[in-house]
Amino acid sequence: MDFKLRILGSSSALPTSERFPTAQVVLYNNEPYLIDCAEGTQMQMRKYAVPFGKLKNIFISHLHGDHFYGLFGLLSSFNLLGRKQTLNIYAPDKLKVIYETVLNLNNDQLKYKINFVALKDNGKNKIFENKHIQIYSFPLKHSKPVWGFLFKEKQKAQNIKKEVIKEYNLSIKQILAIKNGKDVIIDNMVIENQQLTTTPAKPLSYAFCTDTLPIKDLNKYFCGVDLLYHEATFGSELQQIASETMHSTAAQAAMIAKKTNAKKLVIGHFSSRYKTVEKLLKEANEVFPNTIEATDGLLINIKKQIVEK
Repeated sequence: MDFKLRILGSSSALPTSERFPTAQVVLYNNEPYLIDCAEGTQMQMRKYAVPFGKLKNIFISHLHGDHFYGLFGLLSSFNLLGRKQTLNIYAPDKLKVIYETVLNLNNDQLKYKINFVALKDNGKNKIFENKHIQIYSFPLKHSKPVWGFLFKEKQKAQNIKKEVIKEYNLSIKQILAIKNGKDVIIDNMVIENQQLTTTPAKPLSYAFCTDTLPIKDLNKYFCGVDLLYHEATFGSELQQIASETMHSTAAQAAMIAKKTNAKKLVIGHFSSRYKTVEKLLKEANEVFPNTIEATDGLLINIKKQIVEK
């Protein structure tokens, strides 16, 4: 299964000529999961060929405008396109009142259903699951209630060796049991599972940490992720401003990656005061060498640990 991350917006509150505000898409087997929805998100989705019609799940981290103001246009576009499929929105509870108020004031009626799931503030919570992945929310610390999201692949079943199927004339029932880790009894003899199977690849994971002060014990929510996104709005020279506005510096983001044993870090949500973020990237790399810069349109293959575009 492909597991990729597409950056749609990498700026902080103010967009620039090169960067839109925050939005990302996790693509798992080409099914999109939208994280945050700043203004212009649907334009970026079109530009970077995100499968628009397949979008079923939207995750909103918090209610600052640069993370959700694009939602209203997206809901309207789905209506104009004749969407019938239910749309799931996972977000702070007040968002439901906000989008319903906007729709009611404009006398708009959606032709599709929205299934709204309010995020809980009592630690790590599983908010989504299908046969391939699980998605969790966890609290961060900002000037408004805010959540991060963890995408975790499910452990795949054992890979049965093709030659043993013929050798032992295994039935379908036996094959399924073996794939689920069971030993098998043939001719009154126990054959251990490890003789019949090979271990599948370790499940992949991605953690999204949006606007937040650096949290020292984030490893209680995730550890050893293959890819971590952490906001890095400022450089260390503006650490006082970062603290006052409840954001992180590039060095602090890198320290979080180091403490949580992430394999790769991508930093973003850059203040528009920076014409170039080379200084921020350098600062992060000094603490956590495997750090890259988020740019609009960036496509990261989480499985291969490479940038594809």
